[in-house]
Amino acid sequence: MKIDNTIAAVVTGGASGLGRASAEALAAAGVRVAIFDVNEAGGQAVAEAIGGVFCKVDITSEEGVVEGYAKARAAHGQERIVVHCAVVSGGGKTISFDKETGVYKRNPTEMIARSAEGIFTASYRIASHGALGMANSDPLNDDGERGVIILTSSAASQDGQIGQVAYGGGKGAVNSMVLPMARDLMDLGIRVNAIVPGIFATPPMLAVKDRAPAIFAGLAASVPFPKRLGHPPEFGSLVLELARNGYFNGQCIRLDGAIRMPPR
Repeated sequence: MKIDNTIAAVVTGGASGLGRASAEALAAAGVRVAIFDVNEAGGQAVAEAIGGVFCKVDITSEEGVVEGYAKARAAHGQERIVVHCAVVSGGGKTISFDKETGVYKRNPTEMIARSAEGIFTASYRIASHGALGMANSDPLNDDGERGVIILTSSAASQDGQIGQVAYGGGKGAVNSMVLPMARDLMDLGIRVNAIVPGIFATPPMLAVKDRAPAIFAGLAASVPFPKRLGHPPEFGSLVLELARNGYFNGQCIRLDGAIRMPPR
């Protein structure tokens, strides 16, 4: 896909972290970017900085997502790139000891359902609404390409840690969705890929640095090379390459400094 100012994109979770880095990378290449986020102040600030548009969107709301796409398309036209970084997730061990009652307790099913909705279902919602708009638009090039969808998974989908049944399971479902969705959309010229990031210096991880610097240092040291957390712009640069390179399709690509995380 030729990346320039004729192309529009939607980036979810664009107010911070990996989403912000993706929005900035695309905008720097000339793309007209719409940011979907629930963080109105942060999302508006990023949108203004990159010359984009902010849409307040809750990814767990069907109506909200539809309205967000309508606002983005009214401002920029049909998006040809969708980057989905936003996430809503639960957590907790399957069985844990309750110190107050002195007995073991079970992580409630509702916590798993929250992650299923906020990770897998939301990923389908964002991707499918974007794909519908692309499908009803003209091809961009001689290959018949109409657009690309880039989902965000996690190393936890393959190396899930203690307490990550909900999160790791949800991200694993995203991985499993990529290839069948790519095949669903192949005749329409719409590509689908996922980035599987390791440990990145996003706001939640930087909060760990403030609360527990020794743990943070240990996480950085656990990365084979380079021995540090990933920089969000490195994620953004891969987003840009996946959009540009029309032969990337149906792939889940790890971006993790070769880390393979043992249980901890």
